[in-house]
Amino acid sequence: MSQSGQLVKGVISRAKDAPVEMVNIHVPDPGPGEAVVKVQACGVCHTDLHYVSGGIGDDYPYLLGHEAAGIVEAVGEGVTDVAPGDYVVLNWRAVCGQCRACKRGRPWYCFDTANATQKMTLEDGTELSPALGIGAFIEKTLVAAGQCTKVDPAARPAAAGLLGCGVMAGIGAAINTGGVSRGDSVAVIGCGGVGAAAIAGARLAGASTIIAVDIDDNKLAGAQQLGATHTVNSTQSDPVEAIKSLTGGFGADVVIEAVGRPETYKQAFYARDLAGVVVLVGVPTPEMQLELPLADVFGHGGALKSSWYGDCLPERDFPMLIDLYLQDRLPLDAFVTEEIRIGDVDAAFAKMHTGDVLRSVVVMDA
Repeated sequence: MSQSGQLVKGVISRAKDAPVEMVNIHVPDPGPGEAVVKVQACGVCHTDLHYVSGGIGDDYPYLLGHEAAGIVEAVGEGVTDVAPGDYVVLNWRAVCGQCRACKRGRPWYCFDTANATQKMTLEDGTELSPALGIGAFIEKTLVAAGQCTKVDPAARPAAAGLLGCGVMAGIGAAINTGGVSRGDSVAVIGCGGVGAAAIAGARLAGASTIIAVDIDDNKLAGAQQLGATHTVNSTQSDPVEAIKSLTGGFGADVVIEAVGRPETYKQAFYARDLAGVVVLVGVPTPEMQLELPLADVFGHGGALKSSWYGDCLPERDFPMLIDLYLQDRLPLDAFVTEEIRIGDVDAAFAKMHTGDVLRSVVVMDA
């Protein structure tokens, strides 16, 4: 090759709704502030499917994948926080420390998170857009060094990598955004990967009543295994009335909406206690509209919050959650439904539509 770097295999999306492809990708040597990471495992997230379907943008071709764990292979000039050989979970919130959110002590709202400056490319030089600034359905990826968070290498990569997006989003929605504390009542509407993680987070925080709401009995059974004390199939019972019935008629202290639809958001709004908290962690599509009587908004105290990436700080939260996993207090393995090869990503997308998996995880040596 005439340029520095290396060719590796990776999975891309060339156009809206087109089948994904495995191709050769040029990964540059790391420049200042960058790192090359050998990917060991990467979860197949709904966000990747949004890239394929055009729901995020049209900056094709996209290099898919972002929920990943791996080993730092090389670092560029000026990198001191990680070194070759470090075991890391990749994150898409590499806080800048300089924006107005960071300077106000709210770095989980950072407006200028870092990505690699150089671009990974196809063999013909076409620049790739990495999913969430990461792009980890690939043997080795180039990221900003701040996107690498060191964790205990005893953690299994297929489980640890899930903190890179969905599991962290759910746990953080409960603990960081919702502020769930000991003795609280919590309802979670939508028990896919993010909602199931919110249930696990509520259990970690000591909630006494955890109500799982979904239309799928299999997901509700999984929610019970992760800590739900009660389940509600919303095709059979009115979820608002059911949640109120299970909380003494008052509603839950914290209701987490993990679907991202106006209908389920309204359910969350009316299922909370008078001064309860609603947390929206489900991702809506741009055309969705929400209508609520303003008098009803005025008539409730509490708070209506959105949770971005579980309002996490990777350097604070990832090592803590990995420690809890290694202590058998956080069942990350329960989120790994199957381990697949990098060539099976399209099939994993198909399984998302059936609701048969919490997470398919690409394992590079599978």
